[in-house]
This record gives sequence, structure tokens and C-alpha cells, in this order.
Amino acid sequence: MPETAASRPAPRPITEVEVHDRAGFERDVVAAGEPAVLRGLVARWPAVAEAARSPAALVAYLARLDSGAPVDALLVPPAGGGRVFYNEAMDGFNYLRNRLPLAAVAEQVLRYAAFPAAPSVAVQSAPAESCVPGFTAEHPMPLLADGIAPRLWLGNRLMTPTHVDEWCNLACVVAGRRRFTLFPPAQVANLYVGPLDFAPTGAPMSLVDVRQPDLRRFPRFADALAAARVAELGPGDALYVPPLWWHNVESLADCNLLVNYWWHARTDRSGRSESGFDSLLLAILGVRGLPSATRAAWRALFEHYVFADPGAATEAVPPERHGVLAALSAEDAARVREVVAMRLRPGPAGPRS
Repeated sequence: MPETAASRPAPRPITEVEVHDRAGFERDVVAAGEPAVLRGLVARWPAVAEAARSPAALVAYLARLDSGAPVDALLVPPAGGGRVFYNEAMDGFNYLRNRLPLAAVAEQVLRYAAFPAAPSVAVQSAPAESCVPGFTAEHPMPLLADGIAPRLWLGNRLMTPTHVDEWCNLACVVAGRRRFTLFPPAQVANLYVGPLDFAPTGAPMSLVDVRQPDLRRFPRFADALAAARVAELGPGDALYVPPLWWHNVESLADCNLLVNYWWHARTDRSGRSESGFDSLLLAILGVRGLPSATRAAWRALFEHYVFADPGAATEAVPPERHGVLAALSAEDAARVREVVAMRLRPGPAGPRS
């Protein structure tokens, strides 16, 4: 039988941190590499005030800002239990996808609140600048650099299963309540992750239902639960999710709105951020199928050149010869990308100089 919530130890609460400016946020939160709850961070936002009046007031406020641009909207039938997931055959997903203006989905949220068994609906990751262009100016985020744009997540009761993103993430609750269950990156082997290239929300996703985990089918998930962190956020609260921390998100009210910000934190000057997932896919193509001894040799190279102290790989090399291991400028990084793109083009097999 699946283990019940009552028989499991309660996950550890996510640490609450108080910050007042961007410098403090970067020093005390981002640099720490740990998730953090920031209570009341956006409590003064106009949309939070409208949501406090009523869901209808929030919907009317969004309608006034709505540009009419279509956004991605999901509908999970009542039989789906409010969980965005695969279909039973795992050859598709359990939701219908549509493109509608934000205000139209918001109206659906209001209507479905009266249903005894409502479908779950959600707008996910809608760029505020295109669908509600006045929102960004009215809702400043002083903890982040200019140019990091907000995205809107609007819907009723819904669960997005445990998944992973490669960016820093600041998630701010405007309306409703959200429960976040986070797992450290090292728990990946205990999460029973589904296909990397076929997932309901695009990001790799755990196959385990956090609400009712079947520990007979997924026994290692008990270890993941022991390492889990949890926080429940209300209007005005925010959560920082570090890159590659797995997170399960439950929307707990009939009307929920979250605004999030994604960005890459970098320590060099190379400009555009590369995708770690692209690197992972290339490593799977190039390394995973090699003999075990060769894979071990590559592990040593990756450890030395990618994961170890950056100075270790260049300590015997004159600074002017650090090459790709130097603190690259945007122009130098672009040249490296060109070389990689050229090497990925189909060509004759065999060593390349």
C-alpha cells in the first residue's frame, strides 16, 4: 500500500531570511546556494492588495492590464486529480493545451470556483511584458538586476510535480497559497525522474506523487523525503529556489497567482549563459555509451576542468595561455561557441585535430 502522509516524518522547513536590498540578497541568499523564504517581500504590490479584496477584484485588475496576447493555458480534467502529468500509456500528457488571453483564463478560474468537481486550469510561465505590459512597472523587484523579467502563473487548484530548472528562481505569491516541497540536487537518483526529453512541462519531472508516494514501486523516494524541505507561502511571500533544486509546487486555493523571475548567476564576463542541460545532453551522446574505463577517465577530466577549483587547471600555465579556461569576454565566448557548432556538424568519423 502507498505510504500515507501521517506515517512519514515531516519535511524540514525552508529557512526564512530577511533581506532589504539587492546586495544583501546576493550575499545572504544567492551566494549561500540554499533555498530561502522571504516573508512579506512583495506584500505592498498592487496586485496583492487587489487579491486581498477578492478573487474577482484581482481578475478585474488583470483584465485592465491585459494586452489580449495569447498565453499557454492547460486544462486537467477532474479525473486527473489536479496533477499535471503523463497519460496512462505515457505516450502523451493528461491535459489539454490552449492559447488564450490571460483575462479569459482568469475568468475560467472564477467560474470553476463554484463547481463541485472542477477541472484544473493554469496559465504557466506567461511573460508579463507581452500579456500584461503595465505589470512590471507597477510591481518593481529591487532585489534583482534590471532586465530580469517577471512571468505569471495563474490558476486554480493544481500540482506541478517535482521538476528541475537550471536557473535561479525567485517565486512571489500574489494570491492564494502555494506549498513548495524542495529536494537537494544530490537526491536526483532517489526521485525516479521520467524522460529527459519528453516531459509534461518541458522540464525533467519525477514520476512519484509527493502527496501519496508509492514506496513499494519507488522505494528510494523515502531517502528523498528525508532530505526534503518544505514551505507554505501566502500572499506577499516569496521563495528563492537555487539552480537544480528539484521542486514540487501545489496551488492550494481556488484562485492562485504567482509571479516568478528566472536568471543565471555568473562569475565571469562571457555574456550569454550557456545551458547546462545542453551540455548534459551532449555528454550523454558523447560519453554515456563508452566503455566503463573510458567513462571513468572522462569523469576525471570533467572533475578537473569543470567542477574543481578553477585555479587548479591553470596553475602551471602562463596567464596569456589560459585560453578557454580564462575569464572569457563575450567575444571570446562567441568564438568558442562557433568552434563547438562547427565540431557538431556531421563529418567523417575519427579523431579531429
